[in-house]
Amino acid sequence: MTDASPPRPVIILVEPQLAENIGMTARAMGNFGLDALRIVNPKGGWPMKGVRETASNATHVLDGATIYATVAEALADLHYVLATTARERGQMKRVFGPDGGMAEAAGRLSAGERVGVLFGRERVGLSNDEVSLADAIVTFPVDPQHASLNLAQSVLLVAYEWRRAAGQAVLPFSGGLRSGPAPREAVISLFESLEADLDAAGYYPPAKRDGMIRNMRDMFHRMAMTEQDVRSFRGALRALARRPPEE
Repeated sequence: MTDASPPRPVIILVEPQLAENIGMTARAMGNFGLDALRIVNPKGGWPMKGVRETASNATHVLDGATIYATVAEALADLHYVLATTARERGQMKRVFGPDGGMAEAAGRLSAGERVGVLFGRERVGLSNDEVSLADAIVTFPVDPQHASLNLAQSVLLVAYEWRRAAGQAVLPFSGGLRSGPAPREAVISLFESLEADLDAAGYYPPAKRDGMIRNMRDMFHRMAMTEQDVRSFRGALRALARRPPEE
């Protein structure tokens, strides 16, 4: 993390069992600019065989991961903790969606607090006692008929909302125009060329010519043509003009 980077939340995995889930968690974190991973008592020890294969180019997250024996130890230096859960726990805690939770996290991080997000085991999630160590809950607005989320999917949703809350959700490219808007002189010249060619082809019924020309000009204006658009149309007209007449 460079000096210019905003502070970011810590992702804490509790007793993850599958190496591929940890690897995909690292990949999800890397996708959205998170790199602080803590793992509590990983099943099978650490590092796990095969964990790097699913991390894609986010192996730096795995290389920097820290291992803890208990949840309490993993949370000890944090000021604010969010626990993710799909089930209502009967605990008097604020409940956020991932967007609201990450907005809260962003505000606290900006104020100098250290924030963590706690994720449970693949099969059973977090225990009630582990949830009780958190300040608030994050849950996901899933279809109740298909409520189960993979561990890495849950991390991905949180990481995505974190990037949005941090004001870093900038699209990597846009569909913006690569050519500037066509000047009116070029558009009118195109109209005149097109209309002359259509006249020569006998396209316009004499009684309807003026109205048809206006309608066609309006159609082109609605396209808000760029300079490249005008060049393309003029090239197409020249190609048609060079076409040999049919025998």
